[in-house]
Amino acid sequence: MSHKRIPKRKAAIAAGSVVALGAAAILLPNANASQDGASNDAAAAPKTLKAGDASDLASQLAGLLGDAFAGSYYDTDSQQLVVNVISGDNNVVVQAKKAGAKVREVENSLTELEAGAQTLKAKATIPGTSWAVDPKTNKILVTADSTVTGSKWDRLESTVETLGSGMATIKKSAGTFKTFVSGGDAIFGGGARCSLGFNVTAGDGSPAFLTAGHCGVAAEQWSDAQDGQAIATVDQATFPGDGDFALVKYDDPATVAPSEVNVGGGQTVQITEAAEATVGAQVLRMGSTTGLNDGQVLGLDATVNYPEGTVTGLIQTDVCAEPGDSGGSLFTQEGQAIGLTSGGSGDCTAGGETFFQPVTTALQAVGATLGAGDAAGGGAGDQAGGEAGAGGEAGAGDQAGGGEAGAGDGAGAGQEAGAGDEAGAGQEAGAGDEAGNGAGAGAGQEPGAGDETGAGQEAGTGQESGTGQDTGAGAQDGAGLTATN
Repeated sequence: MSHKRIPKRKAAIAAGSVVALGAAAILLPNANASQDGASNDAAAAPKTLKAGDASDLASQLAGLLGDAFAGSYYDTDSQQLVVNVISGDNNVVVQAKKAGAKVREVENSLTELEAGAQTLKAKATIPGTSWAVDPKTNKILVTADSTVTGSKWDRLESTVETLGSGMATIKKSAGTFKTFVSGGDAIFGGGARCSLGFNVTAGDGSPAFLTAGHCGVAAEQWSDAQDGQAIATVDQATFPGDGDFALVKYDDPATVAPSEVNVGGGQTVQITEAAEATVGAQVLRMGSTTGLNDGQVLGLDATVNYPEGTVTGLIQTDVCAEPGDSGGSLFTQEGQAIGLTSGGSGDCTAGGETFFQPVTTALQAVGATLGAGDAAGGGAGDQAGGEAGAGGEAGAGDQAGGGEAGAGDGAGAGQEAGAGDEAGAGQEAGAGDEAGNGAGAGAGQEPGAGDETGAGQEAGTGQESGTGQDTGAGAQDGAGLTATN
């Protein structure tokens, strides 16, 4: 049996991003203290902000500046919010500066950019294409995957040209846009494998979780173990169309659903609130196939033309993902829930483009709120037969292979234990099988999620093998979905 290995450098990069974000938080009080006692002129200088605070300020300025507001993004180097305004109104510039933003005058208004996006929708809705407004360039970023060739490419290129110079740019992707079915913890349903996003409380007060909509339409019932007993049932799902999200209710109303993300190695990040994405902000993604990875938000309100149909209102990032990561958590180090993994192109070796469903939109649509259960209960999928939380005898995806070993089971720094390490019902290991998605591995790669983060464990959520035998599961159909046979 061959097993996929995740390069250790990925976790080191993710860990580095965490350190950088933490440093920003430490510096912030000092920066604000110096501004509080500054003169009026100095008070108009751009403020040093956390990404979450920058997102709040951007929302306020969007309402304050009206039509003059042309988008914004977060400059991670200076830790400042950059606001685009339409040239010619000095009063608008003064208002934005007083609010603490760095102001940049641009040519294209949001109305013009949105009109350009509508033209693309009407004339260039071609499978394998996407577009999103990029506030850093004040243009529409159009991306075409490797399937867009010949007459399709000509059609896309000519449509972009009709928008006029300075309105849009085209980027070619080496991969193919697809949904990442195969993530948090692994969940299984109807032969598909996905990832749990965030635990929530449904409108009727019952415990539930959010995942990708294309997972919700693929199967009605979901388990935390391959071929295991169902623990949750889809309540509602949207895909394709105005989003990619699903609300899945736990079958046991007594289920403890903690508001946290299991990042491997017995570590969790507490989720305190849902927040809007900000272009330029550093984000972390957790998925059962590839574990913990980091990157930046590149665009908002993205439209993606998957083989299954068009999805609108997504977040575009450069965080890598692979089949099986669908539905997984996109969040910040500070504990803000940002998105649910939808799809994209490429992988975690070559990189690529990825798209996420905004959590705020999903929560509003399904009438749920972020869960706030007992954090001691373990990882996502708690109460599904596990004996303890992450770092105990049963962790992420409790008893995913029928064994008692959990995320970081008995593992101190430098140990190699993972989720269900060497445990399972007649299998070699626990959560995430080698063959579960055609990508060669599951949630149980040797260095798993959170590889070399925290206490420096060599392995995180997973071990060298995963849920299920090497049985040839994971054949991809023409739509890009991954089926487990």
